[in-house]
Amino acid sequence: MTSQSTETATANTGDRRRINALAALNLPRYVLLPGDPERVDFMASQWETSEVIALPRGYRAAVGTYKGVRIGAVSTMMGAPSLDIVLADLVKLGIDTFIRVGTCGTLKEDIEPGSLIINDASVRLDGTSHFYVRNEFPAVASHEVTFALVDAAATNGFSHCVGTGATTGSFIAGQGRPGFNGYVAPEGERILEEMKRAGVLNFEMETAALLTLARIYGLRAGAICSVIANRITGVWDESGGVARACLIGAEAIRRLAEWDQRAGEAGRTLITATDV
Repeated sequence: MTSQSTETATANTGDRRRINALAALNLPRYVLLPGDPERVDFMASQWETSEVIALPRGYRAAVGTYKGVRIGAVSTMMGAPSLDIVLADLVKLGIDTFIRVGTCGTLKEDIEPGSLIINDASVRLDGTSHFYVRNEFPAVASHEVTFALVDAAATNGFSHCVGTGATTGSFIAGQGRPGFNGYVAPEGERILEEMKRAGVLNFEMETAALLTLARIYGLRAGAICSVIANRITGVWDESGGVARACLIGAEAIRRLAEWDQRAGEAGRTLITATDV
């Protein structure tokens, strides 16, 4: 590491430039987590007001309002190790509600590209969450966040499915794709069929880490992904799903903010059916 002041970096916290910039942005408690930095700009374009900033190493962040609710978005890049770094910064800033908005490949023949998948749980093949807790610990979404996503998708009439996904640490072998010169690892030969038989809806690369860490830290988290590939039919097509996923993420945050306000007015910390 190059010489830096202790206010900028320490051996235990790493590069402080990102968290300092995020602190100055004054994010609200509700934050969307897209992988793609460009998706932050697209999300911000769907809000009434927004401010977008560039962060070190290509990350991006935004803050604004959506239908009167303060909302934030921070890119995590690709993969669980990168999400791990960003999440560590955000929780230090007091943010407690996260929604991953990503893309995925489905393992169900009848789910078409452009559809939305809301993962209420994920198989932990990410390679990152295992450093925090034993393998048997579940990666499960918060029920409030999942319900907010489902309600928003259903209300808007968007095609969606709810169920278990699989988060992998590899886009190629970890998802059953051949590598260079057609090389197929033993894991690649097995994993696709195993996940299909288990009823897993989709492959992606961040959700399990987010859900596991949020549960350990006592935070709320959920995930919605747009299908851009059908691994059974071989079709690859975005079909407008990314825009729909971003919108549903914002709509879910609007619902959570309203429900949290009603619960607070009733003297409770958890929402109930009366708050919805």
